[in-house]
Amino acid sequence: MARGEKRSTIIDVAKLAQVSPKSVSRVYNDEPHISPALRKKVLRAAKELNYHPNVLAQGLVRRQSYLIGLIYEKPSPSYVVELQRGALERLHGERYRLIVLPVESVADHPLEVVSLVRSAALDGVILAPPASDHPDIIEGLSDAGIPFARIAPQSQLGVGLSTAMDDVAAAREIAEYVIGLGHRTIAILMGDPAHAASAQRLIGYHQAFDVNGLPRLPELVETGDFSFESGYEATKRLLSRKLRPTAILAQNDDMAVGAMSVARELGFDIPGDLTVVGFDDSEIARMVWPRLTTIRQPVVEMAKTAADMLLRDLAGEDPGGMIIHAHHLVERLTAAPPPA
Repeated sequence: MARGEKRSTIIDVAKLAQVSPKSVSRVYNDEPHISPALRKKVLRAAKELNYHPNVLAQGLVRRQSYLIGLIYEKPSPSYVVELQRGALERLHGERYRLIVLPVESVADHPLEVVSLVRSAALDGVILAPPASDHPDIIEGLSDAGIPFARIAPQSQLGVGLSTAMDDVAAAREIAEYVIGLGHRTIAILMGDPAHAASAQRLIGYHQAFDVNGLPRLPELVETGDFSFESGYEATKRLLSRKLRPTAILAQNDDMAVGAMSVARELGFDIPGDLTVVGFDDSEIARMVWPRLTTIRQPVVEMAKTAADMLLRDLAGEDPGGMIIHAHHLVERLTAAPPPA
């Protein structure tokens, strides 16, 4: 619509289609007993006038907001983009709109998250980690009768709608891959302890260590918060010690790239002197050089599935049970046998 051009209204559509405004309203509200001929006539007129119904006005009629919330806590930028992309792909063509609600700290303000959802008059909400695991948030939304879908929950798996990936199996696979290259002195960069996935991925690493007879070395475990900066600082500490790793298992790609940056600054060749692998297969894993070997976590697909389950639930349909998505090991250029 050109600047200053008058926006088309339901009255304009009714005049062009030669029907009553009530008939136009009935078409857009999906009311029963609308003939195909009437629907076609109204939609053709609306397209000609570039008319789009007011979703909020429709919501007032139906006592719905047609708003779906997405709650997440300051994860990596790439992860956020993929969450939004998945949800938006599913909502495309629907009358529902996505409202993004970032939270500084879910652990510190769980009840404020519930209040935020209630005050925003959302019809439903998608919960990304760690909100998808916080008992106060799950209980608060359940008590308020607000439908929610959980992405990658690790606890209370029977509560609400949920879609996930097996973090333990994925972490075990990439650790076994690194061990299979010949590495025996392997460091771990942990993610934010508030995210249940951090503990699950550590379990997977340890399973691979145990089955291959490798010792668990606490001095080679550092904790970050899934950010590039935390991976950078943790790796500086690791590589300053007498016992130096030949490989680093990072619990997400941002921390892995932080580790790579430190290694290069210190003169380490990747992967000749040091193998670094990540987790997620986010955009940064494909952009950094050398490109990062990692686990592909299907974030877009999980967000899309969560939105789909929520829409089906809101429509009174069976949303189904928990849906598990497959992970994939993506071999690129940052992993090689240890130096002789």
